[in-house]
Amino acid sequence: MFPTRIEIVPSEGIIGQVTDKVPLSTTLTVTCLPHHGIERTMRTAIQLSVLGYRVIPHLAARSLPGRSELTAILRECDVAGIREVFVIGGDRKQPAGPYDSALAVLEDIAQYTGGVMRTGVAGYPEGHPSIGPVDLLDALLAKQHLASSVVTQMCFSAPAVLDYAALLRREGMQLPIWAGVAGSVPRTKLVSLAAQIGVGSSLKFLSRKGPLARKLLSGDRYSPQSLVSGLESHPENIAGIHLYSFNNLAPVPGGPDQALTPAALQTALIRGAARDN
Repeated sequence: MFPTRIEIVPSEGIIGQVTDKVPLSTTLTVTCLPHHGIERTMRTAIQLSVLGYRVIPHLAARSLPGRSELTAILRECDVAGIREVFVIGGDRKQPAGPYDSALAVLEDIAQYTGGVMRTGVAGYPEGHPSIGPVDLLDALLAKQHLASSVVTQMCFSAPAVLDYAALLRREGMQLPIWAGVAGSVPRTKLVSLAAQIGVGSSLKFLSRKGPLARKLLSGDRYSPQSLVSGLESHPENIAGIHLYSFNNLAPVPGGPDQALTPAALQTALIRGAARDN
């Protein structure tokens, strides 16, 4: 079984959900959505880190107001024991400050922390709507010396992820590659999430995924079990699973006395054993 880390959205009540349902030994990543802003991401990440979780906050370059705000975030991370961040360009149309891409943020993080802060960067197995494939690959390779891992965009095809990982290796990418995988998502959770993060952003993304959207919106639960099994059959280029939970963190069925381990939670989120609540 691959090591797995779980991505959460810093929505209202998420701290309570995590502490109730997720073992302390679980690694969590916290998204940075344009309408939430970095402040909510960092507030959630710091709270969870203080509680004892290993947390990786997302930093969206285009949402950073300036270098002073970035250095303040890095100081907060240091105080809270956060040793890794995930740096993306972000979906904000107009940059809030001087950063319009992840590369410039990575350079400043390396300079400020002396290379101590670990940094993840994004990979795109199925391309990017506004960047050509060659430019996308060149941009990723240009970040390699400043990063510690690659996390792929959510993908629903094991061959696509594996082919992409093989391509990166052929092009000289040496960083660990984490496969971005959507967790088991019931329709009720999807509708709830859409209300929290904005119907446009969530459903617009899902609508581009065709069959997945039809399954979710017609009431079926999507399960990534076959996708993960496909990745496990060729594990040589995959370091682990980055599980997009959609905040669906319901515990494994079995009664209140059942011990919930990270492996059990991972199995529940992947196989769809988690209950609606």
